[in-house]
Amino acid sequence: MKKILVTGGAGFIGSNFIRYWLKNNPDDFIVNLDKLTYAGNLDNLLDIKDSANYRFVQGDICDSKLVDELTSDVDLIINFAAESHVDRSILSSVDFIKTNIDGTRVLLEAARKNGNIRFHQISTDEVFGSLSPSDPKFNEQTSYSPRSPYSASKASADHLVQAYHHTYGLPITISNCSNNYGPYQFPEKLIPLFITNLILEKKVPVYGSGENIRDWIHVDDHNRGVEMIIKNGKIGGTYCLGGGNEIKNIEITEMILENLGFGKEMIEFVEDRLGHDFRYAIDFSKAKKDLGWEPQINFKEGLKETITWYKQNVSWWEKIIANRSK
Repeated sequence: MKKILVTGGAGFIGSNFIRYWLKNNPDDFIVNLDKLTYAGNLDNLLDIKDSANYRFVQGDICDSKLVDELTSDVDLIINFAAESHVDRSILSSVDFIKTNIDGTRVLLEAARKNGNIRFHQISTDEVFGSLSPSDPKFNEQTSYSPRSPYSASKASADHLVQAYHHTYGLPITISNCSNNYGPYQFPEKLIPLFITNLILEKKVPVYGSGENIRDWIHVDDHNRGVEMIIKNGKIGGTYCLGGGNEIKNIEITEMILENLGFGKEMIEFVEDRLGHDFRYAIDFSKAKKDLGWEPQINFKEGLKETITWYKQNVSWWEKIIANRSK
């Protein structure tokens, strides 16, 4: 049995990961450390909250004393904890610097002090910057070129992780993923925001002309990739996990509209985001070659299932929206 510390496990990707891991590794024990900021939600894990191999601890990854206590007897640390919303980072970068950089440092230091614990860092393709339509896709050799306070904080954290590996021999891996979608995603990100707006018969805000391109990966495909990296990845290595789905924002908008029975009159074009990256795209050939991983969930089907989930779980997201409006 492995004992695993998962940070940020009450968030969207982290909660899906915990559920995925325990389903596929039922003999392991997970400690979930989460500060429960606005995006952390224990309702995401109601189905496993009383499980014998799961424990929740409310706390901050910047709390070195608490982190040191929790890492004293674990075999693996997986760091999902992060402030992750680009728009919020543009308004204020303070929390992003504190959590994403210093919080990662605290975790790394605890891992080093407690016997060089195996450490996996969850990162993003946004650290690589922006692509033009003709540029090759991001891969593990792409230079970092972050363009928002959020992506700069994640890039800094990744560099710290690599530095602890090279300086102290800490056994680490890093995964850089494209845009995730799926159940339990906080309704401020594009897909859940548009779905919930339309269910409430509200218009959907599309930045600029909607020509920006993102590569979308289902959260289950992402978490399966993380598991394969943890179990079979090369120590010190990085792996890019993408969905192979480059789609313009306006096209995703139209797909959601069609699925929910609305027309283009529900689109509200709004002023573009400051420094809005044009295109993200991931080349996941290394993960495919070295790990045998590739995405399995078709985007159109995954999006349809996601829309169905939000339609069937209105009470989950209505509570979030109500809390945000207070």
